Amino acid sequence: MVRTQIQLTDEQARAIKRIASAKGVSVAEVIRRAVEGVIKSSPKADMAERQKRALDIVGRFKSGKRDVSKRHDAYLTDAYGK
Repeated sequence: MVRTQIQLTDEQARAIKRIASAKGVSVAEVIRRAVEGVIKSSPKADMAERQKRALDIVGRFKSGKRDVSKRHDAYLTDAYGK
């Protein structure tokens, strides 16, 4: 881990301490989780992360159709009416 220093407002510090206490974790852990959430929700995730996220969903959904690779344009037209 990399050690870093941040400055918080008094209100932010109190809120984070309350959250940490309620969850039974350290203030540092609350901040790490918050940072991770921002990174994951960032639309500008780096290419490796975007590829990993895309591959993580492969095979999780099934359409029930066996010819999607051949008729994908027709299915999109039906779905979006264009």
